[in-house]
Amino acid sequence: MTTLNRSIVLVGLMGTGKTTIAKMLATHFKVACLDTDKLVELRAGKTVREIFSHEGEDMFRSLESEVMRECVQRRDNVVVAAAGGAVNVLSTREVIQMAQQDGRVSVVWLHAPTEVLEKRTSRGAHRPLLDEDRRGTLDRLAKERSPFYAEISDIVVDVSERSPESVVALIVEAIEHQMESEK
Repeated sequence: MTTLNRSIVLVGLMGTGKTTIAKMLATHFKVACLDTDKLVELRAGKTVREIFSHEGEDMFRSLESEVMRECVQRRDNVVVAAAGGAVNVLSTREVIQMAQQDGRVSVVWLHAPTEVLEKRTSRGAHRPLLDEDRRGTLDRLAKERSPFYAEISDIVVDVSERSPESVVALIVEAIEHQMESEK
């Protein structure tokens, strides 16, 4: 097995499996797995839903940006499951891109059509942005965020027809190829 020489940041809309894939990648590479939503909740002492409800999305994005900066500036390599909207904030994208330029981070964009994500996100209660019109919101978010995901991504994986294991295998192969080509 190849030793990971960088951190991996997974981006994509909610429902693409970022948390599941991050855990599996972290296990494969024997590194820590960090979830920005969980880190924000720890910092705020509230759930994502409570932050959105009481302080608003801007406060959540501010906390998320701080957490992402800390994740990509760590000395040890980690796998980060980024919240779906992390890319909306310019300063967050810039922090990620600086770490990419330094060769410390590879960004993987997990994506799927919104009809697939609509089914996947029907489970779980921590998705406050989807409370009203799930499909319409996912369509809008995909349109808004896709250019940002594309801007910062080194690797793109369509997860719609793949098992988590096959997604992990594709990412591992791509990361190993990336590391090998940089030698």
